[in-house]
Amino acid sequence: MLTGLTDQALATQLRTSLRTVQRRVGHLMDIAKVRTRIQLGFQAARRGWLEASPGGHRTA
Repeated sequence: MLTGLTDQALATQLRTSLRTVQRRVGHLMDIAKVRTRIQLGFQAARRGWLEASPGGHRTA
């Protein structure tokens, strides 16, 4: 998401459906209590959600 990929490109990369990506992003926005993806990116960085997971993929 932080690399500027579209939801469809993210879904393809994650091998999941477009709707799943949209639901997950929406859920993260709810948790972070934000209204935009830019705000989500800021909150994700602030909360440490961007740490690399095993395999080198970002967690958000």
